[in-house]
Amino acid sequence: MSLPELLQTIPAEFVGACLKLGLMVGSFLNVVIHRLPKMMELGWQQQCAELSQSDAQSDVDHSQSPASAEGEPAPHTPYNLIVPRSACPHCNHAISAWENIPIVSYLLLRGKCKGCGAAISPRYPIIEAISGILCAYAAWHFGFGLAAVGALLLIWALLALTAIDFDTQLLPDDITLPLLWAGLLLNLFGVFTNLPSAVLGAVIGYLALWSVYWLFKFTTGKEGMGYGDFKLLAALGAWLGWQMLPLIILLSSLVGAVIGITLIVALKHGRNIPIPFGPYLAGGGLIALFWGQTLTQGYLQLLSVP
Repeated sequence: MSLPELLQTIPAEFVGACLKLGLMVGSFLNVVIHRLPKMMELGWQQQCAELSQSDAQSDVDHSQSPASAEGEPAPHTPYNLIVPRSACPHCNHAISAWENIPIVSYLLLRGKCKGCGAAISPRYPIIEAISGILCAYAAWHFGFGLAAVGALLLIWALLALTAIDFDTQLLPDDITLPLLWAGLLLNLFGVFTNLPSAVLGAVIGYLALWSVYWLFKFTTGKEGMGYGDFKLLAALGAWLGWQMLPLIILLSSLVGAVIGITLIVALKHGRNIPIPFGPYLAGGGLIALFWGQTLTQGYLQLLSVP
């Protein structure tokens, strides 16, 4: 019996495999969460340097030979999701393979770096655990098939976006735009909804928050959210269809309002300090992914009660 056949015929094996896969991918998501914003910043700095060099070059005497011009940029050290190797930010101790086992390594090391003893952020095992649990639940909920594969991809993308938005208040296009196209591609085969519903979900999702953004800006003169939020809701619409957008917006707004009021009242969080909305959209999207149909049907039944 082949591995796909085994996973299809024995649900427990499939759930266990997705749990392990979720833990491993969760470890990689920690790298994405830490490095992708830095990669974006380096890219912006490089673009600014190129523009500054271009402006300076335009002021140089055209008779000067290009080879004699000064200010050539120094070669950049590669920095991406693969290199350099993961290391402790305090002592630069290189992380070995056994120190990178999801959750287990954190427990064995007692939450401290092997090299210098500095505390390791508990967010690393938390991200790994959440990824593993959600992936296992997706495997159980959808069963072996394309829907489960799609759910895993959506879970990983939303986890990365949530943590990055909490840290930097950015929702990188490197994740949101591929996520949108992946949703449309999956729904070519009707995995979560039909293609017309997915296309309308992408369009309506973007325009809904775009309209709120401009209405708020014209009314208050301030920006209430970023363009990344538009793209994230458009991506969720592409995955789940336009019918799920009201539920996603309602859930994310309720959770955002409760957490925002709690931060202001209990933790003295200043009202002028922005609160990222992306994590609440991601949470609403995950709820809609697993229980959207049930919640929508229950709501419609309540409305139909005389």
